[in-house]
Amino acid sequence: MIPSPALAGEGVVPTCRDEGEGDTQTLKDRIGFDAGSRKLEDALAWAISNGIRHVDFNADIGPNHVHEWSDLRTESVKQTCEARGVEVVLHTLSGVNVAEFSPMVSPAADQYLQVNLRLAQRLGCKRMIVHGGYHFGNNVGERKKSSIERLKRLVPHAERAGVTLLLENLNREPDNAEVHYLAHNVEECRAYFDAIKSERFGWAFTVNHAHLVPEGIDGFLDEFGIARVGEVRLADCRGTHEEHLLPGQGTINFKRVFERLERLFYKGHYSMAFGTDSDKLAAREFFVGLL
Repeated sequence: MIPSPALAGEGVVPTCRDEGEGDTQTLKDRIGFDAGSRKLEDALAWAISNGIRHVDFNADIGPNHVHEWSDLRTESVKQTCEARGVEVVLHTLSGVNVAEFSPMVSPAADQYLQVNLRLAQRLGCKRMIVHGGYHFGNNVGERKKSSIERLKRLVPHAERAGVTLLLENLNREPDNAEVHYLAHNVEECRAYFDAIKSERFGWAFTVNHAHLVPEGIDGFLDEFGIARVGEVRLADCRGTHEEHLLPGQGTINFKRVFERLERLFYKGHYSMAFGTDSDKLAAREFFVGLL
């Protein structure tokens, strides 16, 4: 594994989490996974059988589609999570353009986020991951404005629902790509955090995305610390383009990543976003062994 740059100075700040959360959990307890569109009940059954307490999921397609949740099903999943101590995080789709400003499509983007938020509330989710959207190289200012204003409009709904929105720092696309994600580097993420001050607006820190920009993983933590972090997303990459490799297959020094986050007293959860079920179990042991 190739070492990352030396760690910068550390500071102690509170984590974006509920009171008492994580205080009695070991590092192993805090490492979960992203199930994507896999049926949530199946993902939960596998998680529980392997002692995993954090599961991310998406509700855009397949059995988790937002329209597939009856009151009976919702209550069943909620009770399972409460009884077994598993936290579920709803992860919206980065392919939905939160920076949309076109007539008729723009209101649909608002509705998309609100529908997901209602499902998160029904399921008892404490967190929901959101994104900044994307642009096509023109009208960048209007896209950024639309994106920030849309998330700002969503925040009061999240405050009433008791759900914290986590903005994910997305991946840098190649310079010659037509589409570019917003909120992919420190400068762009800062615009969102400066504009939206609510305690219900936090950060999903994706380390493999941070590894793609010049400031790198350390640069994000130097700038923002962990005060807003509600989830740390894990996958390896080679620093050249978007990848979700197993740890050790890329160039991220995960020992340094974990050492820095834990030294900052991060007590939230981690989410593995790579590989098969067996890969995730092996990786969890690997991550724990780093410390």
